[in-house]
Amino acid sequence: MFFHNFKYSFKSLFRNKMLIFWTFAFPIILGTLFNMAFQDIEKNEKLDIIDIAIVENDFLDRDSTSLFNQVFLNLGEEGSDTQLFNIQYVEEEKAEELLSKNQITGYFVLEGVNDSRVVVNRSGINETVFQSVVGEILQTQEVFKNISEKWVNDHVQDLTKDTKAGTENFDSWYQDLYTNIVQKLNEENIQIQDMSSKNLSYTMIEYYTLIAMTCLYGGILGMTAMNQCLANMSHNGKRVSVAPISKAKLVLSSACSSYLTQLIGLLLLFLYTIFVIHVDYGNNLPLIILLSLVGSLAGLSLGIFVASIFKSNENTKVGVMIAFTMFGCVLAGMMGITMKYVIDKNIPLVNYLNPVNMITDGFYALYYYDTLDRYFFNVISLVLFSLLLIGISTLCLRRQKYEYI
Repeated sequence: MFFHNFKYSFKSLFRNKMLIFWTFAFPIILGTLFNMAFQDIEKNEKLDIIDIAIVENDFLDRDSTSLFNQVFLNLGEEGSDTQLFNIQYVEEEKAEELLSKNQITGYFVLEGVNDSRVVVNRSGINETVFQSVVGEILQTQEVFKNISEKWVNDHVQDLTKDTKAGTENFDSWYQDLYTNIVQKLNEENIQIQDMSSKNLSYTMIEYYTLIAMTCLYGGILGMTAMNQCLANMSHNGKRVSVAPISKAKLVLSSACSSYLTQLIGLLLLFLYTIFVIHVDYGNNLPLIILLSLVGSLAGLSLGIFVASIFKSNENTKVGVMIAFTMFGCVLAGMMGITMKYVIDKNIPLVNYLNPVNMITDGFYALYYYDTLDRYFFNVISLVLFSLLLIGISTLCLRRQKYEYI
């Protein structure tokens, strides 16, 4: 009896055009619109290579081992992923000429160990970036200096003997010491490693909410399948109520057919976004699938809950499901990524109870973090959410009685 009802429930769901549209077609249409809206947004906002000049003098030239030159070499390496500047090494008069003709954003002059300046002729994004980079180098150099001076103070007698340097030559000796520190760092190959995901994109939150919405729209399928088993909702439900068959098997088979149909729609959405509009979900595909399966279960349980609790017609129940899902998507960031942050900051309890946010936040944790604690917190939350709604629905269904059918 289970497989018989499963088969016919599955067929009836696919014959319902409204259900197929909301669970299959609508997410794909919305994904296409997202792609059209976002495909060029990050390209347009990408920072262009900044043209700058560095003044060559006794303190800094292109072959110098100073921290300034090492950083500028890395940021000015042509064709590299880290290239930020297009650098020219020139005399100061030439740099002034280039700046006056707006051929460079600005130029940098190192006039001493602790004396430098950035010259620009206007305010702008490029000028701010240039000055910020120099500021970061100065802070790093200050850290190096503090470490070196502490080491000098701890070993001043030995250093005076070994280097034969007096206090009058301290600046010269410090420059030699500083150069040795940089060389030591290079010899030890100490580098800052970028451990972040290679596909970071703030527009990905929109696709996460799209998947979450699809998972919850599957609840419409569960609600429709449940309505077929309720005597006050359909003629089929009336026949089921008086038939000498196990109601538990009927409900379970209807729920399973809805879940399978929901997963087919979700699979189509993944295939479309990955192979057609080329959305990069990262490398954690098994965990993404797990979260989608649990999210679909949460959507199914929500549909069963609505079908069991609300004593209204099917169209009203569908409206409730769509309204709840879309409102949850808005709070989770679909209509603006800042909304999720606002809710998390001001009313965090709302997002803890919002299944759309649980799914979205699970993807977010996979995408941005190198630990799985937050991911599994959301998975467990979705499981508890599903069990709670199914439990409440079961109690409601068991207590339903009809004066007449």
